[in-house]
Amino acid sequence: MADTSNQLWEEHADWWIEGFTDGADPEYEEQILPLAAHEIAGARRVLDIGCGDGQVSRLAAANGVEDDITVIGIDPTWNCLAVASGRGGGPAYGRAAAAALPFADESFDTAVACLVFEHIDDVDDAIAEVARVLELGGRFCFFLNHPILQTPDAGWINDHTVDPPEQYWRMGPYLVESATIEQVQKDVFIRFIHRPLSRYVNALAEHGLVIERMLEPSPPPGFLEISEQYEAASAFPRLLYLRLRKIS
Repeated sequence: MADTSNQLWEEHADWWIEGFTDGADPEYEEQILPLAAHEIAGARRVLDIGCGDGQVSRLAAANGVEDDITVIGIDPTWNCLAVASGRGGGPAYGRAAAAALPFADESFDTAVACLVFEHIDDVDDAIAEVARVLELGGRFCFFLNHPILQTPDAGWINDHTVDPPEQYWRMGPYLVESATIEQVQKDVFIRFIHRPLSRYVNALAEHGLVIERMLEPSPPPGFLEISEQYEAASAFPRLLYLRLRKIS
């Protein structure tokens, strides 16, 4: 199944790069990247796990222009890494999976994973690797598509059986860990893995990574303005952010 996920990302890398990078996506531009810039500030050795086209890696490198900063982005997808390398900006890039990081123990003071772990099968191994390569006291900046949005078959329901009609968010089985291949756009299929928040938090804690900060922000204005339907989503967090600190 992991091989299937990697193959789908290779086939559909253009969907991600064209729709969510280089200023194309308001959630990245107005919310994710500003938050990442704030949370990465002061870092000296940064690992961007699942870097995609490298937009978070470039942001980290730009934050440290006047300082001695090292930024490395890793991703298992060749098509994404080719774009990341072409866009430059200071980071170094390599092909690797989150569950087998090719770095020595305590190599980084900061690790970032931005909308990545919801595509990773071997989550326990990946979290163990994050903890291993972080120095004691290091931070892990962990961005997830909020688990309430990743439940199987979740989505907006327009209920016309009542007067006036109502719209509400249908949740799937939240407590069940499950993998689905979703059609995110016509002829574009991506594999997602839903896990309840407790699954992540407990695995992180087992490896000495404890929560310092948790954010569930409302979607940014640029996203809500895309469609009238999206305005109804203003009370639902699409993003979950955790800042974790390695304490042991």
